[in-house]
Amino acid sequence: MTSSRNKRKKKSLYSIKAQFISVFALLMIITIVMCLVLNATLLGRYYQSQKKAALEKTYYNLNAAASSGDITGDDFDLQLQKAVSRENVDVIVLDPDSKTIKSYSMDTEQMIRRLYDNLLGVNQSISDEDARALEDESVTSEESATTTTYVIGVLDDEDNYTIQLVLDRRTKMRFMEMWGTLDNGYFFLLRTGIESISNSADTANRFFVFIGIISTVAGVLAAWYIAGRMTKPILELTAVSDRMKHLDFSAKYTGKDRTEIAKLGANINEMSDTLETTISELKTANNKLQEDIQKKEEIDNMRKEFLSNVTHELKTPIALIQGYAEGLEDCVNDDPADRDYYASVIVDEAGKMNAMVQKLLALNHLEFGAETVNMERFNIIDLISRYLQSATLLADKKDVKVRFPQEDQEIMVWADSFLVEEVFANYFSNACNHVEAIKDEKVIDINVVPDDISNSVRISVFNTGLPIPEDSLSHIWEKFYKVDKARTRAYGGSGIGLSIVKATMDLMHREYGVKNYDNGVEFWMELEKDKEKT
Repeated sequence: MTSSRNKRKKKSLYSIKAQFISVFALLMIITIVMCLVLNATLLGRYYQSQKKAALEKTYYNLNAAASSGDITGDDFDLQLQKAVSRENVDVIVLDPDSKTIKSYSMDTEQMIRRLYDNLLGVNQSISDEDARALEDESVTSEESATTTTYVIGVLDDEDNYTIQLVLDRRTKMRFMEMWGTLDNGYFFLLRTGIESISNSADTANRFFVFIGIISTVAGVLAAWYIAGRMTKPILELTAVSDRMKHLDFSAKYTGKDRTEIAKLGANINEMSDTLETTISELKTANNKLQEDIQKKEEIDNMRKEFLSNVTHELKTPIALIQGYAEGLEDCVNDDPADRDYYASVIVDEAGKMNAMVQKLLALNHLEFGAETVNMERFNIIDLISRYLQSATLLADKKDVKVRFPQEDQEIMVWADSFLVEEVFANYFSNACNHVEAIKDEKVIDINVVPDDISNSVRISVFNTGLPIPEDSLSHIWEKFYKVDKARTRAYGGSGIGLSIVKATMDLMHREYGVKNYDNGVEFWMELEKDKEKT
Protein backbone atom coordinates (compact mmCIF):
# COMPACT_ATOMS: atom_id res chain seq x y z
CA MET A 1 0.00 0.00 0.00
CA THR A 2 2.83 2.37 0.90
CA SER A 3 4.66 1.51 -2.33
CA SER A 4 1.54 2.32 -4.35
CA ARG A 5 1.20 5.70 -2.65
CA ASN A 6 4.87 6.46 -3.29
CA LYS A 7 4.44 5.63 -6.97
CA ARG A 8 1.41 7.91 -7.26
CA LYS A 9 3.28 10.69 -5.45
CA LYS A 10 6.31 10.31 -7.70
CA LYS A 11 4.07 10.21 -10.76
CA SER A 12 2.31 13.42 -9.69
CA LEU A 13 5.67 15.18 -9.35
CA TYR A 14 6.39 14.49 -13.01
CA SER A 15 2.91 15.42 -14.24
CA ILE A 16 2.46 18.21 -16.77
CA LYS A 17 0.21 20.07 -14.34
CA ALA A 18 2.85 20.14 -11.58
CA GLN A 19 5.60 21.11 -14.01
CA PHE A 20 3.44 23.85 -15.53
CA ILE A 21 2.71 25.39 -12.11
CA SER A 22 6.34 25.07 -10.98
CA VAL A 23 7.67 26.73 -14.12
CA PHE A 24 5.08 29.51 -13.92
CA ALA A 25 5.89 30.23 -10.25
CA LEU A 26 9.63 30.12 -10.95
CA LEU A 27 9.26 32.56 -13.85
CA MET A 28 7.23 34.94 -11.66
CA ILE A 29 9.87 34.84 -8.90
CA ILE A 30 12.73 35.34 -11.37
CA THR A 31 10.88 38.26 -12.96
CA ILE A 32 10.28 39.93 -9.59
CA VAL A 33 13.91 39.46 -8.47
CA MET A 34 15.23 40.81 -11.77
CA CYS A 35 12.96 43.84 -11.52
CA LEU A 36 14.12 44.52 -7.96
CA VAL A 37 17.80 44.24 -8.93
CA LEU A 38 17.41 46.39 -12.02
CA ASN A 39 15.33 48.90 -10.09
CA ALA A 40 18.00 49.21 -7.39
CA THR A 41 21.00 49.38 -9.75
CA LEU A 42 19.79 51.12 -12.89
CA LEU A 43 16.92 53.37 -11.84
CA GLY A 44 19.25 56.08 -10.51
CA ARG A 45 21.39 56.05 -13.66
CA TYR A 46 18.34 56.16 -15.87
CA TYR A 47 16.85 59.05 -13.88
CA GLN A 48 20.14 60.96 -14.08
CA SER A 49 20.47 60.36 -17.85
CA GLN A 50 16.93 61.70 -18.38
CA LYS A 51 17.78 64.86 -16.46
CA LYS A 52 21.00 65.28 -18.46
CA ALA A 53 19.07 64.84 -21.71
CA ALA A 54 16.59 67.55 -20.62
CA LEU A 55 19.45 70.02 -20.00
CA GLU A 56 21.08 69.20 -23.36
CA LYS A 57 17.79 69.65 -25.20
CA THR A 58 17.25 73.06 -23.59
CA TYR A 59 20.83 74.05 -24.41
CA TYR A 60 20.47 73.15 -28.10
CA ASN A 61 17.25 75.18 -28.34
CA LEU A 62 18.94 78.19 -26.66
CA ASN A 63 22.02 77.93 -28.86
CA ALA A 64 19.95 77.68 -32.04
CA ALA A 65 17.83 80.68 -31.06
CA ALA A 66 20.93 82.70 -30.09
CA SER A 67 22.67 81.89 -33.40
CA SER A 68 19.60 82.90 -35.43
CA GLY A 69 18.89 86.02 -33.36
CA ASP A 70 15.48 84.74 -32.17
CA ILE A 71 16.46 84.42 -28.53
CA THR A 72 14.78 87.71 -27.61
CA GLY A 73 11.66 87.03 -29.67
CA ASP A 74 8.23 86.46 -28.15
CA ASP A 75 7.68 83.19 -30.01
CA PHE A 76 10.87 81.65 -28.68
CA ASP A 77 10.16 83.07 -25.24
CA LEU A 78 6.80 81.28 -25.15
CA GLN A 79 8.35 78.10 -26.46
CA LEU A 80 11.14 78.24 -23.88
CA GLN A 81 8.69 78.84 -21.03
CA LYS A 82 6.76 75.70 -21.95
CA ALA A 83 9.94 73.63 -22.26
CA VAL A 84 11.48 74.68 -18.92
CA SER A 85 8.17 74.23 -17.12
CA ARG A 86 7.74 70.74 -18.59
CA GLU A 87 11.34 69.69 -17.84
CA ASN A 88 11.59 71.64 -14.51
CA VAL A 89 14.73 73.51 -15.62
CA ASP A 90 15.95 76.89 -14.34
CA VAL A 91 17.55 79.13 -17.02
CA ILE A 92 19.78 82.20 -16.90
CA VAL A 93 21.43 83.79 -19.97
CA LEU A 94 23.80 86.81 -19.73
CA ASP A 95 25.46 88.78 -22.48
CA PRO A 96 29.18 89.69 -22.31
CA ASP A 97 28.20 92.89 -20.49
CA SER A 98 26.53 90.87 -17.71
CA LYS A 99 23.11 91.96 -18.87
CA THR A 100 20.38 89.38 -18.28
CA ILE A 101 18.95 88.16 -21.60
CA LYS A 102 16.76 85.32 -20.31
CA SER A 103 15.84 84.31 -16.78
CA TYR A 104 13.43 81.59 -15.68
CA SER A 105 14.11 80.86 -12.02
CA MET A 106 12.63 81.37 -8.57
CA ASP A 107 16.01 82.74 -7.38
CA THR A 108 17.62 84.73 -10.21
CA GLU A 109 20.36 86.17 -7.97
CA GLN A 110 21.43 82.66 -6.89
CA MET A 111 21.50 81.56 -10.54
CA ILE A 112 23.68 84.55 -11.53
CA ARG A 113 26.00 83.89 -8.56
CA ARG A 114 26.35 80.22 -9.57
CA LEU A 115 27.09 81.20 -13.18
CA TYR A 116 29.91 83.54 -12.04
CA ASP A 117 31.29 80.91 -9.66
CA ASN A 118 31.47 78.43 -12.51
CA LEU A 119 32.99 80.93 -14.97
CA LEU A 120 35.57 82.09 -12.42
CA GLY A 121 36.35 78.55 -11.26
CA VAL A 122 35.82 79.20 -7.53
CA ASN A 123 33.79 76.02 -6.87
CA GLN A 124 34.76 73.64 -4.12
CA SER A 125 34.72 69.95 -5.06
CA ILE A 126 33.81 67.08 -2.71
CA SER A 127 33.28 63.34 -3.10
CA ASP A 128 29.90 61.64 -3.20
CA GLU A 129 30.52 60.11 0.24
CA ASP A 130 31.27 63.52 1.70
CA ALA A 131 28.16 64.88 0.04
CA ARG A 132 26.05 62.18 1.68
CA ALA A 133 27.61 63.02 5.06
CA LEU A 134 26.77 66.71 4.60
CA GLU A 135 23.20 65.79 3.62
CA ASP A 136 22.81 63.93 6.91
CA GLU A 137 24.22 66.79 9.03
CA SER A 138 21.98 69.52 10.39
CA VAL A 139 22.48 73.08 9.11
CA THR A 140 23.09 75.84 11.65
CA SER A 141 21.43 79.24 11.39
CA GLU A 142 24.73 80.78 10.38
CA GLU A 143 25.22 78.25 7.60
CA SER A 144 21.69 78.73 6.36
CA ALA A 145 22.35 82.43 5.98
CA THR A 146 25.07 81.74 3.46
CA THR A 147 24.77 79.68 0.37
CA THR A 148 27.57 77.18 -0.17
CA THR A 149 27.48 74.92 -3.22
CA TYR A 150 29.82 71.97 -3.69
CA VAL A 151 30.63 70.24 -6.95
CA ILE A 152 30.18 66.46 -6.52
CA GLY A 153 31.30 65.39 -9.98
CA VAL A 154 31.57 66.46 -13.65
CA LEU A 155 29.36 64.41 -15.99
CA ASP A 156 30.40 65.97 -19.29
CA ASP A 157 33.04 68.53 -20.21
CA GLU A 158 32.85 69.90 -23.77
CA ASP A 159 34.37 72.98 -25.44
CA ASN A 160 31.26 75.15 -25.01
CA TYR A 161 29.67 73.67 -21.90
CA THR A 162 30.14 71.59 -18.76
CA ILE A 163 27.57 69.37 -17.03
CA GLN A 164 28.10 68.69 -13.32
CA LEU A 165 26.37 67.48 -10.17
CA VAL A 166 26.31 69.94 -7.23
CA LEU A 167 25.07 69.97 -3.64
CA ASP A 168 23.39 73.03 -2.14
CA ARG A 169 24.60 72.96 1.51
CA ARG A 170 21.82 75.23 2.73
CA THR A 171 18.86 73.30 1.24
CA LYS A 172 20.66 69.90 1.24
CA MET A 173 19.43 69.42 -2.33
CA ARG A 174 21.34 68.10 -5.27
CA PHE A 175 21.22 69.81 -8.65
CA MET A 176 22.48 69.08 -12.12
CA GLU A 177 24.02 72.16 -13.70
CA MET A 178 24.96 72.89 -17.28
CA TRP A 179 26.97 76.08 -17.87
CA GLY A 180 29.14 77.60 -20.58
CA THR A 181 28.88 79.92 -23.59
CA LEU A 182 26.55 79.97 -26.57
CA ASP A 183 27.85 80.29 -30.12
CA ASN A 184 27.06 84.06 -30.13
CA GLY A 185 29.15 84.70 -26.99
CA TYR A 186 26.32 84.72 -24.40
CA PHE A 187 26.90 83.00 -21.04
CA PHE A 188 24.29 80.57 -19.75
CA LEU A 189 23.47 78.37 -16.78
CA LEU A 190 20.83 75.63 -16.76
CA ARG A 191 19.92 73.85 -13.55
CA THR A 192 17.45 71.11 -12.59
CA GLY A 193 16.85 69.44 -9.24
CA ILE A 194 17.97 65.84 -8.63
CA GLU A 195 15.54 64.24 -6.23
CA SER A 196 16.61 61.44 -3.87
CA ILE A 197 16.18 58.46 -6.11
CA SER A 198 17.40 55.94 -3.50
CA ASN A 199 14.42 56.53 -1.20
CA SER A 200 12.06 56.40 -4.17
CA ALA A 201 13.66 53.14 -5.36
CA ASP A 202 13.33 51.56 -1.89
CA THR A 203 9.67 52.56 -1.70
CA ALA A 204 9.03 51.28 -5.22
CA ASN A 205 10.78 47.98 -4.44
CA ARG A 206 8.73 47.40 -1.29
CA PHE A 207 5.53 48.10 -3.20
CA PHE A 208 6.70 45.92 -6.06
CA VAL A 209 7.44 43.00 -3.69
CA PHE A 210 3.98 43.34 -2.14
CA ILE A 211 2.28 43.40 -5.54
CA GLY A 212 4.56 40.59 -6.78
CA ILE A 213 3.55 38.27 -3.92
CA ILE A 214 -0.13 38.90 -4.54
CA SER A 215 0.35 38.43 -8.31
CA THR A 216 2.33 35.23 -7.81
CA VAL A 217 -0.31 33.69 -5.54
CA ALA A 218 -3.10 34.71 -7.91
CA GLY A 219 -1.08 33.47 -10.90
CA VAL A 220 -0.39 30.08 -9.28
CA LEU A 221 -4.10 29.63 -8.54
CA ALA A 222 -4.96 30.59 -12.12
CA ALA A 223 -2.20 28.29 -13.44
CA TRP A 224 -3.57 25.44 -11.30
CA TYR A 225 -7.02 25.90 -12.82
CA ILE A 226 -5.74 26.31 -16.38
CA ALA A 227 -3.34 23.37 -16.04
CA GLY A 228 -6.21 21.20 -14.81
CA ARG A 229 -8.27 22.07 -17.88
CA MET A 230 -5.27 21.52 -20.16
CA THR A 231 -4.24 18.16 -18.68
CA LYS A 232 -7.76 16.69 -18.49
CA PRO A 233 -7.91 15.83 -22.23
CA ILE A 234 -4.29 14.63 -22.07
CA LEU A 235 -5.22 12.20 -19.29
CA GLU A 236 -8.13 11.03 -21.41
CA LEU A 237 -5.80 10.50 -24.37
CA THR A 238 -3.43 8.56 -22.09
CA ALA A 239 -6.27 6.23 -21.08
CA VAL A 240 -7.19 5.73 -24.74
CA SER A 241 -3.57 4.94 -25.66
CA ASP A 242 -3.35 2.42 -22.79
CA ARG A 243 -6.33 0.55 -24.20
CA MET A 244 -4.90 0.73 -27.70
CA LYS A 245 -1.64 -0.72 -26.34
CA HIS A 246 -3.63 -3.85 -25.48
CA LEU A 247 -5.17 -3.89 -29.01
CA ASP A 248 -8.51 -2.54 -27.77
CA PHE A 249 -9.38 -0.23 -30.64
CA SER A 250 -12.91 0.49 -29.43
CA ALA A 251 -11.58 3.24 -27.14
CA LYS A 252 -12.13 6.72 -28.64
CA TYR A 253 -11.33 10.27 -27.57
CA THR A 254 -14.57 12.15 -26.82
CA GLY A 255 -13.31 15.65 -25.87
CA LYS A 256 -15.29 18.61 -27.22
CA ASP A 257 -12.61 21.33 -27.05
CA ARG A 258 -11.19 22.99 -30.19
CA THR A 259 -7.51 23.13 -29.30
CA GLU A 260 -4.54 21.27 -30.78
CA ILE A 261 -5.25 18.49 -28.27
CA ALA A 262 -8.64 17.96 -29.92
CA LYS A 263 -6.85 17.57 -33.23
CA LEU A 264 -4.46 15.10 -31.59
CA GLY A 265 -7.45 13.19 -30.22
CA ALA A 266 -9.03 13.09 -33.67
CA ASN A 267 -5.74 11.82 -35.10
CA ILE A 268 -5.55 9.11 -32.41
CA ASN A 269 -9.11 8.06 -33.24
CA GLU A 270 -8.18 7.91 -36.89
CA MET A 271 -4.97 6.05 -36.04
CA SER A 272 -7.02 3.54 -34.01
CA ASP A 273 -9.24 2.85 -37.02
CA THR A 274 -6.21 2.67 -39.28
CA LEU A 275 -4.41 0.25 -36.98
CA GLU A 276 -7.46 -1.96 -36.82
CA THR A 277 -7.68 -1.96 -40.61
CA THR A 278 -3.94 -2.47 -40.95
CA ILE A 279 -3.92 -5.48 -38.64
CA SER A 280 -6.69 -6.98 -40.74
CA GLU A 281 -4.69 -6.25 -43.88
CA LEU A 282 -1.56 -7.77 -42.32
CA LYS A 283 -3.43 -10.97 -41.66
CA THR A 284 -4.51 -10.98 -45.26
CA ALA A 285 -0.96 -10.22 -46.35
CA ASN A 286 0.28 -13.24 -44.45
CA ASN A 287 -1.87 -15.40 -46.68
CA LYS A 288 -0.19 -13.87 -49.70
CA LEU A 289 3.29 -14.57 -48.44
CA GLN A 290 3.48 -17.83 -50.32
CA GLU A 291 2.51 -16.01 -53.51
CA ASP A 292 5.40 -13.59 -52.98
CA ILE A 293 7.76 -16.50 -52.49
CA GLN A 294 6.53 -17.99 -55.74
CA LYS A 295 7.09 -14.67 -57.49
CA LYS A 296 10.61 -14.59 -56.14
CA GLU A 297 11.18 -18.04 -57.57
CA GLU A 298 9.81 -16.83 -60.90
CA ILE A 299 12.26 -13.92 -60.83
CA ASP A 300 15.09 -16.33 -60.13
CA ASN A 301 13.95 -18.44 -63.05
CA MET A 302 13.85 -15.33 -65.24
CA ARG A 303 17.42 -14.56 -64.23
CA LYS A 304 18.48 -18.09 -65.07
CA GLU A 305 16.66 -17.84 -68.39
CA PHE A 306 18.38 -14.52 -69.09
CA LEU A 307 21.79 -16.06 -68.45
CA SER A 308 20.84 -19.02 -70.60
CA ASN A 309 19.76 -16.71 -73.45
CA VAL A 310 22.94 -14.67 -73.22
CA THR A 311 25.02 -17.85 -73.20
CA HIS A 312 23.09 -19.18 -76.20
CA GLU A 313 23.42 -15.94 -78.13
CA LEU A 314 27.14 -15.72 -77.48
CA LYS A 315 27.77 -19.40 -78.13
CA THR A 316 27.21 -19.20 -81.91
CA PRO A 317 29.50 -16.21 -82.65
CA ILE A 318 32.14 -17.61 -80.29
CA ALA A 319 32.01 -20.99 -82.08
CA LEU A 320 32.30 -19.26 -85.47
CA ILE A 321 35.20 -17.12 -84.31
CA GLN A 322 36.95 -20.18 -82.87
CA GLY A 323 36.31 -22.24 -86.00
CA TYR A 324 37.52 -19.64 -88.49
CA ALA A 325 40.48 -18.82 -86.25
CA GLU A 326 41.47 -22.49 -86.30
CA GLY A 327 40.99 -22.45 -90.07
CA LEU A 328 43.40 -19.55 -90.30
CA GLU A 329 45.92 -21.59 -88.36
CA ASP A 330 45.50 -24.59 -90.69
CA CYS A 331 45.60 -22.65 -93.96
CA VAL A 332 47.84 -19.75 -93.00
CA ASN A 333 50.01 -20.29 -96.08
CA ASP A 334 47.11 -20.88 -98.53
CA ASP A 335 45.25 -18.46 -100.76
CA PRO A 336 45.25 -14.85 -99.37
CA ALA A 337 41.62 -14.49 -100.40
CA ASP A 338 40.66 -17.32 -98.05
CA ARG A 339 42.60 -15.75 -95.24
CA ASP A 340 40.85 -12.41 -95.84
CA TYR A 341 37.49 -14.16 -95.86
CA TYR A 342 38.23 -16.00 -92.61
CA ALA A 343 39.42 -12.78 -90.99
CA SER A 344 36.34 -10.87 -92.15
CA VAL A 345 34.05 -13.51 -90.63
CA ILE A 346 35.90 -13.25 -87.31
CA VAL A 347 35.67 -9.45 -87.37
CA ASP A 348 31.97 -9.59 -88.29
CA GLU A 349 31.10 -12.04 -85.52
CA ALA A 350 33.15 -10.08 -82.99
CA GLY A 351 31.29 -6.93 -84.03
CA LYS A 352 27.96 -8.69 -83.51
CA MET A 353 29.06 -9.79 -80.05
CA ASN A 354 30.20 -6.26 -79.20
CA ALA A 355 26.93 -4.77 -80.46
CA MET A 356 24.91 -7.23 -78.37
CA VAL A 357 26.97 -6.50 -75.26
CA GLN A 358 26.56 -2.76 -75.79
CA LYS A 359 22.80 -3.18 -76.17
CA LEU A 360 22.65 -5.31 -73.04
CA LEU A 361 24.52 -2.65 -71.10
CA ALA A 362 22.19 0.06 -72.44
CA LEU A 363 19.14 -2.04 -71.56
CA ASN A 364 20.44 -2.70 -68.05
CA HIS A 365 21.15 1.03 -67.66
CA LEU A 366 17.55 1.87 -68.59
CA GLU A 367 15.83 -0.88 -66.59
CA PHE A 368 17.64 -0.04 -63.35
CA GLY A 369 16.84 3.67 -63.58
CA ALA A 370 20.40 4.87 -64.05
CA GLU A 371 19.37 6.95 -67.07
CA THR A 372 18.16 10.50 -66.35
CA VAL A 373 15.32 11.93 -68.43
CA ASN A 374 16.16 15.48 -69.55
CA MET A 375 12.91 17.05 -70.72
CA GLU A 376 13.30 19.70 -73.41
CA ARG A 377 11.24 21.36 -76.11
CA PHE A 378 12.34 20.48 -79.65
CA ASN A 379 11.09 19.99 -83.23
CA ILE A 380 10.45 16.27 -83.76
CA ILE A 381 10.47 16.78 -87.55
CA ASP A 382 14.06 18.09 -87.43
CA LEU A 383 15.16 15.13 -85.28
CA ILE A 384 13.66 12.57 -87.70
CA SER A 385 15.00 14.39 -90.77
CA ARG A 386 18.55 14.45 -89.37
CA TYR A 387 18.42 10.75 -88.56
CA LEU A 388 17.07 9.85 -92.02
CA GLN A 389 19.94 11.74 -93.62
CA SER A 390 22.44 9.67 -91.64
CA ALA A 391 20.53 6.44 -92.41
CA THR A 392 20.38 7.00 -96.19
CA LEU A 393 23.10 4.42 -96.78
CA LEU A 394 21.14 1.77 -94.85
CA ALA A 395 17.96 2.45 -96.83
CA ASP A 396 19.81 2.46 -100.17
CA LYS A 397 21.50 -0.82 -99.30
CA LYS A 398 18.08 -2.41 -98.77
CA ASP A 399 16.65 -0.69 -101.89
CA VAL A 400 13.94 0.86 -99.72
CA LYS A 401 11.80 3.86 -100.60
CA VAL A 402 11.40 6.09 -97.49
CA ARG A 403 8.36 8.37 -97.48
CA PHE A 404 8.11 11.21 -94.93
CA PRO A 405 5.30 13.61 -95.96
CA GLN A 406 5.70 15.98 -92.96
CA GLU A 407 9.39 16.75 -93.51
CA ASP A 408 8.68 20.44 -94.25
CA GLN A 409 6.49 21.00 -91.15
CA GLU A 410 7.33 22.11 -87.61
CA ILE A 411 5.86 20.04 -84.77
CA MET A 412 7.17 20.84 -81.30
CA VAL A 413 7.17 18.26 -78.50
CA TRP A 414 8.39 17.91 -74.91
CA ALA A 415 10.66 14.88 -74.34
CA ASP A 416 14.27 13.70 -74.01
CA SER A 417 15.58 14.14 -77.55
CA PHE A 418 18.42 11.63 -77.09
CA LEU A 419 16.08 8.86 -75.86
CA VAL A 420 13.49 9.63 -78.56
CA GLU A 421 16.17 9.33 -81.25
CA GLU A 422 17.22 5.96 -79.78
CA VAL A 423 13.64 4.67 -80.01
CA PHE A 424 13.18 5.98 -83.55
CA ALA A 425 16.51 4.48 -84.62
CA ASN A 426 15.41 1.06 -83.34
CA TYR A 427 12.08 1.37 -85.14
CA PHE A 428 13.71 2.42 -88.40
CA SER A 429 16.50 -0.19 -88.37
CA ASN A 430 13.92 -2.85 -87.48
CA ALA A 431 11.78 -1.74 -90.44
CA CYS A 432 14.77 -1.83 -92.81
CA ASN A 433 15.65 -5.36 -91.66
CA HIS A 434 12.09 -6.71 -92.13
CA VAL A 435 10.84 -4.73 -95.15
CA GLU A 436 9.70 -6.78 -98.13
CA ALA A 437 8.49 -5.80 -101.56
CA ILE A 438 4.76 -5.36 -102.11
CA LYS A 439 3.88 -4.80 -105.75
CA ASP A 440 7.58 -4.80 -106.59
CA GLU A 441 8.32 -1.94 -104.15
CA LYS A 442 9.85 -1.84 -100.66
CA VAL A 443 8.36 1.09 -98.72
CA ILE A 444 8.87 2.59 -95.27
CA ASP A 445 6.28 5.23 -94.33
CA ILE A 446 7.04 7.65 -91.49
CA ASN A 447 4.16 9.76 -90.12
CA VAL A 448 3.98 12.38 -87.34
CA VAL A 449 0.36 13.13 -86.35
CA PRO A 450 -0.56 15.66 -83.60
CA ASP A 451 -3.69 15.00 -81.51
CA ASP A 452 -5.19 18.09 -79.84
CA ILE A 453 -7.64 16.05 -77.75
CA SER A 454 -5.01 13.97 -75.97
CA ASN A 455 -2.34 16.71 -76.28
CA SER A 456 0.06 14.22 -77.83
CA VAL A 457 2.00 13.56 -81.03
CA ARG A 458 2.11 10.02 -82.52
CA ILE A 459 5.23 9.01 -84.48
CA SER A 460 4.78 5.84 -86.52
CA VAL A 461 7.16 3.78 -88.70
CA PHE A 462 5.46 1.42 -91.20
CA ASN A 463 7.23 -1.09 -93.42
CA THR A 464 5.74 -3.23 -96.14
CA GLY A 465 6.05 -6.98 -95.70
CA LEU A 466 4.56 -9.87 -93.76
CA PRO A 467 2.66 -9.08 -90.57
CA ILE A 468 3.92 -10.37 -87.21
CA PRO A 469 2.20 -13.61 -86.14
CA GLU A 470 -0.51 -12.89 -83.60
CA ASP A 471 0.98 -15.28 -81.03
CA SER A 472 4.25 -13.35 -81.18
CA LEU A 473 2.83 -9.80 -80.77
CA SER A 474 2.83 -9.97 -76.96
CA HIS A 475 6.42 -11.30 -76.83
CA ILE A 476 8.31 -9.04 -79.24
CA TRP A 477 9.22 -6.60 -76.40
CA GLU A 478 10.91 -9.37 -74.41
CA LYS A 479 14.68 -9.70 -74.32
CA PHE A 480 16.16 -12.10 -76.92
CA TYR A 481 12.77 -12.88 -78.43
CA LYS A 482 12.97 -13.42 -82.22
CA VAL A 483 10.02 -14.04 -84.50
CA ASP A 484 12.22 -15.46 -87.25
CA LYS A 485 15.50 -16.60 -85.71
CA ALA A 486 17.15 -17.51 -89.00
CA ARG A 487 16.37 -14.14 -90.53
CA THR A 488 17.42 -12.28 -87.39
CA ARG A 489 20.70 -14.13 -87.44
CA ALA A 490 21.18 -13.20 -91.09
CA TYR A 491 21.17 -9.44 -90.48
CA GLY A 492 22.95 -9.67 -87.11
CA GLY A 493 20.01 -8.98 -84.83
CA SER A 494 20.17 -9.84 -81.13
CA GLY A 495 16.50 -9.56 -80.10
CA ILE A 496 17.29 -6.68 -77.71
CA GLY A 497 16.33 -3.61 -79.74
CA LEU A 498 12.61 -3.65 -78.95
CA SER A 499 13.40 -4.38 -75.28
CA ILE A 500 15.41 -1.14 -75.27
CA VAL A 501 12.39 0.64 -76.81
CA LYS A 502 10.13 -0.70 -74.04
CA ALA A 503 12.52 0.31 -71.25
CA THR A 504 13.03 3.78 -72.78
CA MET A 505 9.32 4.55 -73.23
CA ASP A 506 8.55 3.25 -69.72
CA LEU A 507 11.25 5.57 -68.37
CA MET A 508 9.59 8.55 -70.11
CA HIS A 509 6.09 7.31 -69.06
CA ARG A 510 4.78 7.49 -72.64
CA GLU A 511 2.70 5.07 -74.75
CA TYR A 512 4.14 2.85 -77.52
CA GLY A 513 3.03 -0.20 -79.49
CA VAL A 514 2.80 -2.19 -82.72
CA LYS A 515 -0.02 -2.77 -85.20
CA ASN A 516 -0.36 -5.39 -87.95
CA TYR A 517 -1.69 -4.60 -91.42
CA ASP A 518 -2.36 -6.91 -94.38
CA ASN A 519 0.60 -5.45 -96.22
CA GLY A 520 3.01 -4.76 -93.35
CA VAL A 521 3.70 -3.73 -89.75
CA GLU A 522 3.56 -0.36 -87.99
CA PHE A 523 5.49 0.53 -84.81
CA TRP A 524 4.48 3.73 -83.00
CA MET A 525 5.23 5.91 -79.96
CA GLU A 526 3.51 8.96 -78.43
CA LEU A 527 5.12 12.14 -77.06
CA GLU A 528 3.74 15.17 -75.24
CA LYS A 529 2.78 17.94 -77.66
CA ASP A 530 3.90 21.50 -77.02
CA LYS A 531 0.77 23.60 -76.47
CA GLU A 532 2.29 26.86 -77.61
CA LYS A 533 3.27 25.85 -81.11
CA THR A 534 2.87 22.71 -83.19
